[in-house]
Amino acid sequence: MTSFTIRTGSWDELHNDAKLIREQVFIQEQNIAAADEWDAQDAVSLHFVVYDQAQPVATARLLPNHSIGRVAVLKSYRGQGIGKLLMLQIIQRAKNEQRKFLKLSSQVHAIQFYAGLGFTVQGEEYLDCGIAHIDMYLKLD
Repeated sequence: MTSFTIRTGSWDELHNDAKLIREQVFIQEQNIAAADEWDAQDAVSLHFVVYDQAQPVATARLLPNHSIGRVAVLKSYRGQGIGKLLMLQIIQRAKNEQRKFLKLSSQVHAIQFYAGLGFTVQGEEYLDCGIAHIDMYLKLD
């Protein structure tokens, strides 16, 4: 089993690696417009990047409003538990920071993945960049 490492840091520190993954997953694979992918939230978020040795393979960000976003795992690395590893790290970090809850906008196909981590669905499905999403919530205290 390969051992993965996770780095946490600012956009300044991790943007090269995070961008690489997000470009492949969201812009190329899911056809999201680059203009929709990059936003001002990156600068104020805490970023997480998972590495297989020196290769960045997954990323996510944690916003000041307790929202987790831009969760992405490279296609060739899916199904190996990396997304779960990444999410558990974010949840632990949020607990360490004494955040009361976490929320995210899940692509509908990923609901079961987040539900397995304890997130619950809130509200109705909606389209974001042409992809069906639903809000999910995790209480931490």
